[in-house]
Amino acid sequence: MTIEEIRAMKTDELHNQLFELRRRLFDVRAQAVTEKLEDPMLVRKTRKDIARLLTVMTERGEKNVEQHQHHLTAQSAPRRG
Repeated sequence: MTIEEIRAMKTDELHNQLFELRRRLFDVRAQAVTEKLEDPMLVRKTRKDIARLLTVMTERGEKNVEQHQHHLTAQSAPRRG
């Protein structure tokens, strides 16, 4: 993902993409631990994509990114009851 592609996204798209990248990073790290990761650079690439997203959000003056991400996580979690 290039910085130009990220800058072309809307703010909601950035938040959704950040959520997806963090989920992918978790999955990739789990694969790395079990030694089933085909591309060892995937962890580094994903972390850099997350950093690019956060940089663009900071440039746009986004505040409380972590709280917004927590809200998205809470919405997508299955409800128990």
